[in-house]
Amino acid sequence: MSPKSVGCSVRESAQSQGLRTVILENQFLRIVILVDKGSDIVEFRYKPTDTDYLLHLPGGIRSPQDGAGGLSDQAFVDTYSGGWNEVFPNGGPPSLYKGVQLGHHGEISVIPWEHAIAEDSPERISVKLWVRPHRTPFYLKKTLSLEAGSPVLHIEESLTNEAGEEMHCMWGQHIAFGNPFLFEGAEVFAPAKKIIVHETMENYEPRRFAPGETFPWPYTKSPEGNQEKANIIPAFNDAQAQEMAYLTELTDGWYAIVNSAEKIGFGLRFDHELFRYIWYWQQLGNVAKGYPWWGRLHTTALEPWTSYPTNGLAEAVENGTALVLQPGETINTTIKAVAFDGFSSVDLITPDGKIIGKKNVF
Repeated sequence: MSPKSVGCSVRESAQSQGLRTVILENQFLRIVILVDKGSDIVEFRYKPTDTDYLLHLPGGIRSPQDGAGGLSDQAFVDTYSGGWNEVFPNGGPPSLYKGVQLGHHGEISVIPWEHAIAEDSPERISVKLWVRPHRTPFYLKKTLSLEAGSPVLHIEESLTNEAGEEMHCMWGQHIAFGNPFLFEGAEVFAPAKKIIVHETMENYEPRRFAPGETFPWPYTKSPEGNQEKANIIPAFNDAQAQEMAYLTELTDGWYAIVNSAEKIGFGLRFDHELFRYIWYWQQLGNVAKGYPWWGRLHTTALEPWTSYPTNGLAEAVENGTALVLQPGETINTTIKAVAFDGFSSVDLITPDGKIIGKKNVF
């Protein structure tokens, strides 16, 4: 058996519609990065159980260059196919900031990034990616790495304000999970104190939680006043609801989502002093009809964000949650994403990505 078959490998490839990809693999993980569309992670597969945790919409991967997208205000939604998207500098609907119209969820997730393979050995592989948005003076770069024998994806990120003036932004990791991982239901573990439910939204019915209310995590109430546990994600056939909420007052920077039946999980470790909120987006049981979901979406997204709510940058500036960078300022951060099995609950994800929790007992 060759060292590459038991160690790490990295290669460049072409995805549908000619979009460039980079594929990182070791014994545990297969990570597919869509370089030509926002550096989206479109596959996060745990090899021991052949589990891809991420949402994949029926339409498949769509190129922003195919006539539906580009830099239009709705490019993110027009070309959304699921997965893990880096979102910056706007969160939510189009928003006007310092004379520039920022589209839905900003622009870096719908434009090509530059990239270079930085390391390629059986022991460790890395790819560097970087981008400058067209409409705002920022520079974002990151390095994704895998090490032999480890189910942890390491991400190092750096954000720089290249303007000669103070700049505001919203920065998020839009990570959406889907079937078959969610089909039998799942449970969320996170060190949050509160959950804030987004106010009433147009065409966002039925809701699972009472709109506009704040509850102690993980307990909430339904619009009818019945108790709900927000950490329990219903199985595909058990509920039809739409939801948008925010986990707040994080005491540490991590979360885990565990398949309730198979005890297969995904965990994320992040800087909770930078990403102070976990956006909690749900579409359950293919309930959302019409554009853009057409009755074919079942997902839960758990998204670390610097700011809230999902109303655009202008509101985040007004409510004081927008991230502020001074001229020339750089912010560095690290994220670790880990795949695991054999745990029925998670108490902690350590800074090096180790899972601490209750092991499954047979």
